[in-house]
Amino acid sequence: MPTEAFIYDALRSPRGRAAQPADLYEVKPIELLAQCLTAFQRRSGREDLPTEIDDLVIGCNTPAGDQGYNIARAALLYAGWGKARGGLQINRFNTSGLEAINLAAARITAGYGEIIIAGGLEVMSRVPTYLNSGPMMNDPATVINSHYIPQGVAADLVASTHGLSREDLDAYALRSHAKAVAAREAGHFAPSLEPITDQNGMMLLEHDAIPDPSLTAEQLATLGARFAEMGLAGFDEMALHRFPLVAEVNHRHTAGNTSPAADGCALCLLGNRPAGERLGLKPRARIRAVAMSAVDATLLTGGVNASDLVLKQAGLERSDVDLWEFNESFAAPSIRFQHRLNIDEAHFNVLGGSIALGEPLGAVGGMMLCQILDELERRDLTIGSLTIDAGAGLAVSTIIERL
Repeated sequence: MPTEAFIYDALRSPRGRAAQPADLYEVKPIELLAQCLTAFQRRSGREDLPTEIDDLVIGCNTPAGDQGYNIARAALLYAGWGKARGGLQINRFNTSGLEAINLAAARITAGYGEIIIAGGLEVMSRVPTYLNSGPMMNDPATVINSHYIPQGVAADLVASTHGLSREDLDAYALRSHAKAVAAREAGHFAPSLEPITDQNGMMLLEHDAIPDPSLTAEQLATLGARFAEMGLAGFDEMALHRFPLVAEVNHRHTAGNTSPAADGCALCLLGNRPAGERLGLKPRARIRAVAMSAVDATLLTGGVNASDLVLKQAGLERSDVDLWEFNESFAAPSIRFQHRLNIDEAHFNVLGGSIALGEPLGAVGGMMLCQILDELERRDLTIGSLTIDAGAGLAVSTIIERL
């Protein structure tokens, strides 16, 4: 009988604003990760949990500065978990947290680990994305040859090619905020949420800080195009050269209908059945299937392909999915994904998404998993789908099955 990867628990910090005044700036990334690790000891009732850990896999979009140099291993040591084995840091852009979970599940399924903690971390107030380097950011020849354009311009290209107006994007953003505010006020985030304290034990953040109950369409309408200047720097020309049938790139995304930078950490405790039984843990769900897709590096539309591929691998149809989570980096790709898969609003990003909650890049996949797992349990549903579009044409999708 094949080994299965079960989710025994999932938890996250609140999402804090990365812009000043930053809610979690006082907490170093290693401390934020350590607080989330030690929460598993309290939640499981197993003080000896570190001795059972076969690995810690942490996704991070910007593994530099305070969150570089294998922060996974560093956090284990910092938390006093020196007896835990391993410590691995990975980067697949903003899919990193979800990919860390997928990688841990694959390891368990293959029999190369029994208990693994996986998830993501991003403290953008301390480590901004521009600290990343590499050829796709700094080498013009690589950028031109790969047809890579920044995600904001790619999102505007999606809006332009699919006839989405500024009003469409702003209306989507308002719905995201309304869902997130309602979920926060109703306590729907509470099962996974772990408050974060400073080094003296004083409370810093108990709830997600970014959703805005007072946001209006009129306020959104006053915001200027966020990526127009970037497009004028040559990326519009690159996009139109790649897709000559597109007349122009209309820059319709603003700071209001894209995800704001955020700080946060989200982790998942995964294991096989024998290890869970040995530790007295009850599985909440299992990883049913995982998939990755890639489209042209100019585009930001791979999520539909990844979602269909993972459903095929799971032996499911779209109609079998009870709840869908799609990462809202930008409104236009989110609208396209929902429309292409014909997902009813009542089953799509039901607790709001990154436009309202913020996007701690490497952690967002783990955040999404916490939300969908909690909501599957609250609604007594079974199948959840998580999908993230990433830069350079990448997309990752995961199916979980509640037990």
